[in-house]
Amino acid sequence: MSTVVYEPAVYPRQWLPAEVELQTWEAIEPWFQKLQDRPIASVADLETWLRDLGELNAAVSQEGVQRYVAMTCQTDDPDREAAYLTFIREVEPRLKPVSNELRAKYLDCPHRAGLDPEKYRVYDRAQENRRALFREANVPRETKLAELEQQYQKIMGAMTVQFRDQERTPAQMAPFLEETDRATREEAWVLVAERRLRDAEALETLFDQMVALRVEVAREAGFDDYVGYAYRARERFDYCVAEAERFQEGIERAVVPLTRDLQERRRVALGVEQLRPWDLSVDPRGREPLRPFQDPEKLAAGVEDIFHQIDAELGAQFAFLRRKKLLDLANRKGKSPGGYQTTYEDDRLPFIFMNAVGVDGDLRTLLHEGGHAFHALASRDIPFAPYRECPIEFCEVASMTMELLGARDLSAFYNEADAARSYRQLLEGTISILPWIATVDAFQHWVYRHPEHDHRQRKEAWLALLDRFGGGVDWTGHHEARALSWHRQLHIFLYPFYYIEYGIAQLGALQLWLRARTDRAGAVASYRRALALGGSRGVPDLFAAAGVRFDFSEEGLRPLVDAVAAELERLGD
Repeated sequence: MSTVVYEPAVYPRQWLPAEVELQTWEAIEPWFQKLQDRPIASVADLETWLRDLGELNAAVSQEGVQRYVAMTCQTDDPDREAAYLTFIREVEPRLKPVSNELRAKYLDCPHRAGLDPEKYRVYDRAQENRRALFREANVPRETKLAELEQQYQKIMGAMTVQFRDQERTPAQMAPFLEETDRATREEAWVLVAERRLRDAEALETLFDQMVALRVEVAREAGFDDYVGYAYRARERFDYCVAEAERFQEGIERAVVPLTRDLQERRRVALGVEQLRPWDLSVDPRGREPLRPFQDPEKLAAGVEDIFHQIDAELGAQFAFLRRKKLLDLANRKGKSPGGYQTTYEDDRLPFIFMNAVGVDGDLRTLLHEGGHAFHALASRDIPFAPYRECPIEFCEVASMTMELLGARDLSAFYNEADAARSYRQLLEGTISILPWIATVDAFQHWVYRHPEHDHRQRKEAWLALLDRFGGGVDWTGHHEARALSWHRQLHIFLYPFYYIEYGIAQLGALQLWLRARTDRAGAVASYRRALALGGSRGVPDLFAAAGVRFDFSEEGLRPLVDAVAAELERLGD
């Protein structure tokens, strides 16, 4: 184990007093007013003003993030819920028009012409786009959307089932889907599916409200539909809707045949006539499930060891996160589903949230979120605050690369044979996730191009996409569960159109994985150099800095899929 110790620099506030707490709009507003009233008489004044604006935005952001983290860690705590809702109802609606006024002050400042155009090119592009999109009439709509999104998290966090005399969350039922006894798997799967259907009407109604509000937001901003608005709002300057749709088609042609072949091999290995939904996680050779840990602390310690093997400083950085308790890993009742990494902007420190239950996939999740955390730490030294954030397409390269680079360093959890099984599961998952990404992305395009659809039409659209991108799984007797299986994909509810990024990023991560097979040190060095750029470059330039191509065409996709297929053949069963 390396003796490297990571102690991040401390960045005290330079303008905002350290003791100032920004918990209410009454406390926050005067500081924005100071920036609005401050005269800017030179280029130097403008750069100081930008620094102070970044500092204030970071402090306000951290207040909101702290409340969000607390709420998602325990969605059934009324005090946490109230604190979060107070922020999104009383602070964020007032913050948006003020931020737009300050944006205009910057964009219209005559001294902006004296700034280094290359340094500020990415920032200027974003600010001009945000001003073009802003409508004060949309602020209450966006507040309502945030409230609806919190309701989704609350509904999902409250889901439990009674199984074998114990109340369990859906995440805690996942290990039973890996059991070799097929009857056990079916019982567990059906129980969770039926529990989800109990909330189906509430989730359908919630989503109807979300779609209607998002369409109103788009039309208010002058767009014909929410698709075009969403692409602009997500600042997709480097690709368009047509390219995303071609990516879906490329996945259909280059990836779907391989996933169907893998599923057919699974069916044959299992010795079953039809592959059922509860047959997708079990080991096809009948071996006992991989159970890498029981205690989340062992998960954290083992993943830290993996990071040390990849790079001594990355290992030290993760050790710092553990030491400072910047992780919440264990699944529990009331906890929001999924996993995420967020950043406390004022402190410039990451926080990792996930729902570990002791399965192999938990290793991947923590490696993934660890990659996001390394990104936050790599860019924390950037003086210009807006550039400490990065385009999502490259953020996901940071995370997915860590999954792949850590795939073989599993001695903290497994013997050699089980490590090989885990590696194979990762590679199969890398392939199978691409058709799911295409399904989710295409579904959202359909939903927002047909905003007047009803529930029946929405189900039919989803089922058609499952037929297009899915495999040979028999859902007989569970038609409704299949038709509403998109309910568990939180991105559709919370982050519309945030999903294709995973597919684009996967191609970047696979390129780094291929390089690492012959030049691991070089791949890691390129990866870290690119992370340190934060958001100071556009997406293609960030990919180039990592030594990979920004190419998600079918021509760019095929050789990478072929490389994974070849590695799977090499590994065998």
